[in-house]
Amino acid sequence: MTPRIRARAASLNRHRLGEGPVWDAARNRLLWVDIDAGEVLLGTLGIDGSIKTTDRLAFAGTVGAVAVAANGDLIIAGAEELLTRHRDGTTENGPRILPPDSDRRLNDAAADPVGRLLVGSLSLLPAGSTTETLSVVDHDGSVRVLDADLTLSNGLGWTADGSRMYSVDTLRRRISVRDYEPMTGYAGLRSNFVELQDGYPDGLTLDAEDHVWVAVWGKGEVHRYSPAGELVAVVDVPAPHTSSVAFAGPLLDTLCITTATQDLDESTLARFPDSGRIFTVVPGPLGVPQPLWGGFDRPDPTIDS
Repeated sequence: MTPRIRARAASLNRHRLGEGPVWDAARNRLLWVDIDAGEVLLGTLGIDGSIKTTDRLAFAGTVGAVAVAANGDLIIAGAEELLTRHRDGTTENGPRILPPDSDRRLNDAAADPVGRLLVGSLSLLPAGSTTETLSVVDHDGSVRVLDADLTLSNGLGWTADGSRMYSVDTLRRRISVRDYEPMTGYAGLRSNFVELQDGYPDGLTLDAEDHVWVAVWGKGEVHRYSPAGELVAVVDVPAPHTSSVAFAGPLLDTLCITTATQDLDESTLARFPDSGRIFTVVPGPLGVPQPLWGGFDRPDPTIDS
């Protein structure tokens, strides 16, 4: 029988579409987003597993994901383009990923082991109306499409040595895996890692044993899969729409799980009143540090072109 453990509500605030937790070890803080509210949230993780919101950064439009640079700058997936939030509080527009007014928006994003940003998209139209992409944004700000045949691009993660990359295609209920070469950015062909029969895979992370932890939207669960694709543990979350996961804390021993109230009717919300909060659990395995965003190369203004 697959071992099961239960997560507990750790935050006070409820989010319509909480997503994308990121542990910023250098500043001892947790970041996450409320996509529809257009907010990046910052908080602290208590020794009891509780999460206290300390700041909210508001942006126009949706905010699909956030990643952190070594210097504390943030890269944010806005509705159609990337935004850089500098430490001084200024915001700078970055590369455009999607054409304007495309009935799509940016979704989950993550830095690869050498700091490139990968960012996916989803449709704002009924399911199946568009084909979604997973794009790579290189250090010089150039954008190239890695996958152009997705239904809804979601969770991203790499093994500890960076040699394998995992990605989620939510509406196909599929987690894929491919070879990856961090130094060159080469990504091999996708192959099926796991296909779910119930619920939809959403955000994911990996632990120090190269096992994959994935939030299962619609199930109120987080699944842990071995490198061979075997389900080896389940975290029960009393909120049906579990959206993403990240290891946090000085030891990376606490699993933080974002959830959402989106698309839950009144009766379901009454049964699961903590929906939309962040949940935490100490599952046993430890996480690995999440890669930092490498920033964009900028020409030296003192050098004449």
